Amino acid sequence: MDTPVTTISEGPHDPFAVLRSASAVLDDRGNVVGWSDRAEALLGYPLEEVLGRPARDFLVDPRDGAAVMDAVAACVRDGGWFGVVPVRHRSGGRVGLGCRARAVVRADGALEWLVVCAPAEEVLQWETDRAVLEGMFRRSPIGLSVYAPDLSILRVNKVLARFGGLPVEQFPGHRTGDFLIGADAATVDTGLQRVLDTGKPLIFTEQPSRLRQDPGRELVVSLSAFRVEDATGRILGVAQLVEDVTDRYRARRRLSLLNEASARIGTTLDVTRSAHELAEVAVPDLADCVSVDLLEPVTRGEEPVREASEPVYRAALRSVSPDPLLVMYPEGNQMYFPPDAPQARCLTERRPVLEPVLGTSTAWFPAETERAERALDLGVHSLMVVPLIARGLVLGVVSLWRWRRPEPFEEDDLTLAEEFASRAAVCIDNARQFTRQHQAALALQRSLLPGEVPEHPAAEIAHRYLPADATAGVGGDWFDVIPLSGLRVALVVGDVVGHGIHAAATMGRLRTAVHTLANSDLPPDEVLSHLDDLVDRLASEQEPARERSQQFIGATCLYAVYDPVSRRCTLARAGHPPPAVVTPDGQVDFPELPAGPPLGLGGLPFESTELELAEGSLLALYTDGLVAVRRGDLDEGMGRLRRVLRGPARSLEATAKAVEDALLPDRPGDDVALLIARTRVLAAHKVATWELPAEATAAARARALTTSQLAEWGLNEIAFTTELIVSELVTNAYRYGGGPVMLRLIRDRQLICEVSDTSSTSPRLRRARTTDEGGRGLFLVAQMAERWGTRYTRDGKTIWAEQPLTSTL
Repeated sequence: MDTPVTTISEGPHDPFAVLRSASAVLDDRGNVVGWSDRAEALLGYPLEEVLGRPARDFLVDPRDGAAVMDAVAACVRDGGWFGVVPVRHRSGGRVGLGCRARAVVRADGALEWLVVCAPAEEVLQWETDRAVLEGMFRRSPIGLSVYAPDLSILRVNKVLARFGGLPVEQFPGHRTGDFLIGADAATVDTGLQRVLDTGKPLIFTEQPSRLRQDPGRELVVSLSAFRVEDATGRILGVAQLVEDVTDRYRARRRLSLLNEASARIGTTLDVTRSAHELAEVAVPDLADCVSVDLLEPVTRGEEPVREASEPVYRAALRSVSPDPLLVMYPEGNQMYFPPDAPQARCLTERRPVLEPVLGTSTAWFPAETERAERALDLGVHSLMVVPLIARGLVLGVVSLWRWRRPEPFEEDDLTLAEEFASRAAVCIDNARQFTRQHQAALALQRSLLPGEVPEHPAAEIAHRYLPADATAGVGGDWFDVIPLSGLRVALVVGDVVGHGIHAAATMGRLRTAVHTLANSDLPPDEVLSHLDDLVDRLASEQEPARERSQQFIGATCLYAVYDPVSRRCTLARAGHPPPAVVTPDGQVDFPELPAGPPLGLGGLPFESTELELAEGSLLALYTDGLVAVRRGDLDEGMGRLRRVLRGPARSLEATAKAVEDALLPDRPGDDVALLIARTRVLAAHKVATWELPAEATAAARARALTTSQLAEWGLNEIAFTTELIVSELVTNAYRYGGGPVMLRLIRDRQLICEVSDTSSTSPRLRRARTTDEGGRGLFLVAQMAERWGTRYTRDGKTIWAEQPLTSTL
């Protein structure tokens, strides 16, 4: 078995070929009368050892006797046999062989058996390759064709035969041009010739194609090709895989057009401009010519009431070339649709009309015979009419024509046109109702924003909120000041993309979510990550006027947490302008924070940055409406903000007023939120911190330290309750945490007990049963404290509890 054997992986070699296979000859009694060198190399028996011996004596293992005898019986019965049998090697092992046996009659009439063998794995691989190749031609769902070097067809499978409309056996000798129209056939042949010349495969190239038997219908096929060579490298031709991806291509094109429509339709609150945007999106990707006709009241901003005799106004007309425009009513014209015209039926019945093949028998022809005849002469052959409906009101109608593209409109095209019309109708109606919607949105926005900000021991606060002017519409800017555990405070500003009621409502939902996340004591980067998920979910829940479909909702946000004990401020932002930091001596800086993506993109990370602020520092958070002033950019606006904030300290209200006067002398074009905080630092004598070893004596040590500190603060009246809280929290950290335990007491308007450890395991509040010996710790803490909770850090967690104080130092 040391002789190297060429395997099937080296090429499509027949394992039973003369130079590759082992052969033996048996007489009619099963004795070996012929033995090849390859048989000796394969099984280890030399010629002199096997000649004249019964093959059964040395080649058949007793364990395999029954299987071998069944094969012999079948061979005798049928005059031949093919299969895999186990054969004993000279070394005593068993070798699986694929065998072909055939009866041979000698000249003297004696019967002999020629047996040709090869290793079973080679035979199985070869048979698999043959089966796969045959399956590609008989059962594959993907088209397969093989071409000669002159690009004549040698063979095709059944799938490809259906494209050509001929039986499989009639394809050899034909060429691509016999089935595809000239230009498409030339493109395919060019690609195949390139593969033949270079040997470089062609991989998944999408190719529009039209069949000669149906030239009006465009297919999109995915083509792959590779050069076919024999074992010596001789070029035999080229093989091509063909898959019909028309439906997939159309779905992708539809999605692309819808995305484009979302971006391009409704960029202004102007009725006529929105109609033009609709026509521009539809031509040329969907139609060769588009007209948009609106009911007259819509153009005046009134609510439309459809009457049969009511005129329409041609708001937009667009075409791939000027020819069809010669027979269309121009923009700005007032006109009437005859009752039988497709447009009139569409308006009356409030449903789309599809005329895939126009002709003299269609209803549109007798309505205006002269114009119809001229249109047919130009080649106009297909029409779709779609109503513009928003909030139950019919606003107008969109007509889409084809004259250059040969294929007629189909149901998929009609669905896409309805999507376009639905989006455009909402935009047009938005413009009509703008004034009323602006007032409603402004009222909603004011109700969702915070009122007076309560005083907080961590910072002195001043704020401004200025809504946009009426032409821009109200936005979704907001600000917040949220008290956190440990006397920390969260400062938040955010800005929802867009204007109107939708932006104001989204702002309210985000502001509520920020409060919920802040109460969970999450770090700023995690808060933004959760907000990003929320905005992504809100986008998937939106419903346009006609059917459910995703709409993008975006927002920016800056979230900062300031700790008056450590003087550290942790910030993270999501596509929001950086804050301004003013030192006590009047120096202004815009710290380099990781920008982070805007909320709603989904899946992208956010990063936090930590700053140490001196007592009395100013932190100014704002939305981009403050610095993106008209006819100016962000850098210019931030430079002006720097100049206003620089200088001697002023009261916060004076500072806010100075910023407003300098950067917003007129009514802003976008909402503006401004939040200014002057940091405070908690006096050192109001904070006590100890590190306790993680051992059984930690709770006792914590109680002793707490009692001593409360006595120093004159808080003996709550010593018992505080000792119990501290003892339970330290015991919990010792039992279930890890590493040293940190105990911190903070005294302000309330007494705060904090116990930190290096474990991230979340504590659970549960009610112990009467038979339990433990499990009541956190339940007792919750009963005795006014508030308690857990916050996580990068190094572990902190469990805190607050008790109210009747007096403070």
